[in-house]
Amino acid sequence: MCGIVGYVGFRKSPELLIEGLRRLEYRGYDSAGIAVQNGNGGEINIRKKAGRVDELANLVQNDPVDGTIGIGHTRWATHGETTDVNSHPHIGGNGEVVIVHNGVIENYASLRTKLQEQGFVFHTTTDTEVVAHLIAHHLAEQIKLGGDPASVDTCIAAIEISLKRLKGTYGIVALFRDVPDLVVAARLGSPLVIGVGDREHYVASDASPLVGYVDEVVYLSDHELATLTADEIHLKHLETGQLSPSIQTLDQVSNDVELGDYEHYMLKEIYEQPQTIENAMRGRLNADEATAVFGGLNLDAPQLRRIDRVVLTACGTSWHAGLVGEYMLEEFARLPTEVEYASELRYRNPPLSDRTMIFAITQSGETADTLAAMRECKRKGLPTLAICNVVGSTIAREADGGIYLHAGSEIGVASTKAFTSQVTVLAQLALFMGRMRHLSYPAGSRIIEHLKAMPEKAEQTLKCDELVHDIAKKYHGFDNFLYMGRLYNFPVALEGALKLKEISYIHAEGYPAAEMKHGPIALVDEQTPSVFIVPRGSIYPKVMSNLEEVKARKGPIIAIACEGDEKIADIADDVIYVPDVEEYLQPIVTSIPLQLLSYHIACMRGCNVDRPRNLAKSVTVE
Repeated sequence: MCGIVGYVGFRKSPELLIEGLRRLEYRGYDSAGIAVQNGNGGEINIRKKAGRVDELANLVQNDPVDGTIGIGHTRWATHGETTDVNSHPHIGGNGEVVIVHNGVIENYASLRTKLQEQGFVFHTTTDTEVVAHLIAHHLAEQIKLGGDPASVDTCIAAIEISLKRLKGTYGIVALFRDVPDLVVAARLGSPLVIGVGDREHYVASDASPLVGYVDEVVYLSDHELATLTADEIHLKHLETGQLSPSIQTLDQVSNDVELGDYEHYMLKEIYEQPQTIENAMRGRLNADEATAVFGGLNLDAPQLRRIDRVVLTACGTSWHAGLVGEYMLEEFARLPTEVEYASELRYRNPPLSDRTMIFAITQSGETADTLAAMRECKRKGLPTLAICNVVGSTIAREADGGIYLHAGSEIGVASTKAFTSQVTVLAQLALFMGRMRHLSYPAGSRIIEHLKAMPEKAEQTLKCDELVHDIAKKYHGFDNFLYMGRLYNFPVALEGALKLKEISYIHAEGYPAAEMKHGPIALVDEQTPSVFIVPRGSIYPKVMSNLEEVKARKGPIIAIACEGDEKIADIADDVIYVPDVEEYLQPIVTSIPLQLLSYHIACMRGCNVDRPRNLAKSVTVE
């Protein structure tokens, strides 16, 4: 879950590294550091600091380093407290190797004990220092066997031997004191991408630091090791040998990762939703056939028709989108659908027949649990597809096929535009699968009409921002919230509660509104606001009845309701109106006010909405 950046070339590396870390800070922001090497000499200078990247930048400004080769890291702590000394990079041996690392080394304790017995002194409580010393140990062993310490081959041999002894996950980038024009990168379960330039090369955890510097990239796969100099890339699979790099075009545009005129990335991404919803449908709606069109499923019609069960697997916000997708697939395609937490599915052994189709839903395409669950299903021979945002991510590359969201970079840790894009894609998937079965042409045409209207409906919904801001002023001091909805809006209740928890640190719970009577209503009092998602629909009277039950117990009520609903204004303390849309598309418009409510409450409580405590954007560890 940490961010890694590296550079070898002709530019001054400290500025590049710090700028890259700023772009990666959403992946981890407990501490940051850089190691810089001058190509004319072997000295490696390290600067690192607990806290945000800006604190590192101040440190480097006051105590400069110079060089054209370097590596950097922004940390999300897994082993050891957040301190200057535990910050990356870490030194191996007596400074002959310096590394940064993302991932978790599961056998670090036993390796640490063995290395201590061999005389290595540890200065940190991290698992990464174990890797640095392990590489230094095997480098010394290679030199004893006649290896040249200034040889690339000797360094690579030391890393290869070390990696074979590690259990767990890693993305590792290393510098060697005696080979001052070399950067080595290796991955297993933690993403790394190589940026290909002219007389320069980059490496990073994702493509965001590369935007504006290179047009071509190479995505590393598990068990691959890259050797980078200013002029060359050599790629090797640790089990099968040398590889030819597969160079791809970097299709991100620089303003995807720029803040622009917005105060926070989260707010920017909330306001991007009319466009991202449209992007999720672009080229995918076929009005003539009254269906959706997907180019990347890699399954033909007979294969799709024989599917009799769908399993959606995901984590967090993506899991909530999956719940909406479950309702849509069952309603329109009449396909039995289950939504599984990926973290649970990977360790369960549920009965899955060869007529079951798996969809892994993920924004980043790197979520460790979702990737592991997908791999387990692939191992059993099931058609395993992905709904993913990040092109070239591990899940996107390993899935049998899939659908991209085309939502652009999502930098804010709390997902917003990815959720509505996922719901939009799942609606099209339900249409597509439904039309292959029993869904009629007129029904398909109506769904397309409703989908095409959604970007404008999202735009209309955003006009509630000022009202939501005022409501947030009223409620930002409360410490407990309840969120209630039914059918398609039950997942929205879960998602709204998650958003509030993530960025404001307020305790919040989401429930099906009818379940209030079965326990949660005991929590209702004057200090516990309830957020009811109650747009018009088939069970509107039932949800209104649940709302009345809370009102009778003097619980403050914030209602999300359809425009023109005057009845609810007589009951709820505050009402946020959204456009009246079809029930299955209500999650798109009802989730936006809840995103804004969480955002404004968090701002008023002085929280960092883009980088909430203890969280990181891409969860690449279990």
